[in-house]
Order: sequence, then structure tokens, then C-alpha cells
Amino acid sequence: MLIFIKWLWKHLQALYHPDNLKKRGLVRSIGLIAVTIFVLMFLIGVWWNRNPSFFDVKVAAQERAARDNEKIVTGYITTNTLIEVASTLVDKSGGYLSNDIMPPSVFMDDMSNWEWGVLQQVRDFSKVLRNDMSRSRTQSEDPDLAKAEPKFNTDNKSWFWPTSEQKYQEGIELLENYLHRLGEPTNRSAQFLAGANNLRDWLEEVIKRLGSLSQRLSASVGRMNSVGDSNATIEDKTPWTKIDNVFYEARGTSWALLHLLQAIKIDFKNVLEQKQAMMILQQVIQELEGTQKMVWSPIILNGSEFGLFANHSLVLSSYISRANTEMIELYNLLGNR
Repeated sequence: MLIFIKWLWKHLQALYHPDNLKKRGLVRSIGLIAVTIFVLMFLIGVWWNRNPSFFDVKVAAQERAARDNEKIVTGYITTNTLIEVASTLVDKSGGYLSNDIMPPSVFMDDMSNWEWGVLQQVRDFSKVLRNDMSRSRTQSEDPDLAKAEPKFNTDNKSWFWPTSEQKYQEGIELLENYLHRLGEPTNRSAQFLAGANNLRDWLEEVIKRLGSLSQRLSASVGRMNSVGDSNATIEDKTPWTKIDNVFYEARGTSWALLHLLQAIKIDFKNVLEQKQAMMILQQVIQELEGTQKMVWSPIILNGSEFGLFANHSLVLSSYISRANTEMIELYNLLGNR
């Protein structure tokens, strides 16, 4: 990449040398500059549009604990994973793009929808962490979590004071305060309750999200408004211009869920094994891993079920539908006595 940049810079210097510009004429020079800017914007857009890579939730927690001289207790890995997922929104390649008003990010709706999917999971989990996982029903809420959760509910497209990423960063710092108190061996001011009911509170939110995404993805081919009616028409079909929006929102949601579920698998190990639910959780993870496969097509296709062209939304919907079905089974299992 560095070699390419040096090569490009060398040729741009030659192209825009005053003597060369004078020879080509004003119109040609302006056209050359416009094409160069377009190409540079395109390359930057491609670079920024890459989905962030996965991280090992256990290794990430171990590295933080070693750096901060903290102890990995129950809930430490899950809380750290939430922090890492939220940090990805503001620290990834190109930073947070959903609220940008300048090119090339203003044209990058795929990444902004991916960010929206991740942000919804951050909001849902921080809410459950504040209200359920960090306290019993009779206890007062944790002060840092009480301040952190509203920060993540800042308008995701706020570009002027305060900016979205500024508020999200403040929320991350408050989560880190809670995590430090949780992992401090001599500090008892923070707690994490890894019980079945607390986990079910979060799974209930996840089931709603996945059910909605599955329905919206399936709507890429529409549905019949009346079975057996000769005058039935297809309605509720997602417009082709919006198909990629729902697709990448679902990809972002699944990316965040994969990390949170991997953390849940560790911190809630005892209750999952007690309820014999570990295998179902692993099946959910495997289905969501399928949503992160490489998309080789340059555009998200919206073909009919058995048409000439593929329908990427239906493929993604099948993975999410199966994950949601198993998530419901997991929810029910955790409710059994």
C-alpha cells in the first residue's frame, strides 16, 4: 500500500506541474483534477467501507486485565466485549461515518447501516446491563451505568455539537469506570449478576431485533396479501434502493451479537450448563457466523426466489431466521425450573 501511495504521489506531481498544466489547457487540467479527486475519493471509500475484523473476546479481556492490573471476575469479559464493540464504532477505519456530511463517507450508506445495526445492539445490551445484570430488583442502579446508557441513545446522525461519536466515547469511558470497579480485587461497589432471568431479559430484546430483521429481509420479494385470491397483489416489498440498507444493518447486528454471545458463553457458563442450553447457544453462534461470509457481488442483488439472479437478502434472512428460532428455544430453556 505504501509503495502504491509513493508511486501515485510521484505521478501526481508530474501531472500537476505548472508547465504540464499550461500545455494541456485550462479545461483539460480542470477535468484531470476532477478525475483525480474522484479516484482518490473512491479509493478512500473502498478502504473505509471494509467491515471490521473479529476479535477474540477472551483474549481482549485478558489483555485489558493485565494492562490495568485487574482480576477477571464474572461479567468482566462480557462488559469488556461491550466496550470493544462500542469502541469499534468510533475507532475503526475512517471512524464513525453515519453523521458525516462530506464525501466520500456521505455516499457510504452501506457502512452507515452496518454501524446502525451495531449501535442498536450496544443500546440494547447497555440498557439490560444497567437495569438487570448489574443489580438485583431491590438495589439502586450503578451510577456509571446509569450515565452510560443514555449516552448511547444520542442521535446517530448528530454531526454538530454534540457529535454522535463524542457522546458514544463518553459512554465507553463510563463503561470502563464500571469495569475497573468490577475487576478491582478490593472494590465491592460494582457487581454483575449472571443469572438465568437476567440473561433472558437481554435475549427477549435480541429475539425482537432478529425477528424484525428477518421479516424485513424476506420482504425483498414481497408477499401476497391474500391466499387464494385471484386479485391478490404483492405488497410490502422492500424497494430495491433500500435492500442494501437492510442487508448491511443485519450484518452489523449479527457482527455485534456474535461477540456478545461469545462473551455470554463464558460469563454465564454455569447457568447455561445447568439448564443444558450450551449446545443451543453454540448453534445460534454458528448460524450468525454464516451471516458474516464474504459477499463477492459488488452490489446486493434482489432477485426473485427462483429467478435468474441471486437474492442476497433471502440468504441472509435464512441464517437469521434459524438463529432466531434457536434463540427462542434458548429463552424458553432458561425459563424452565
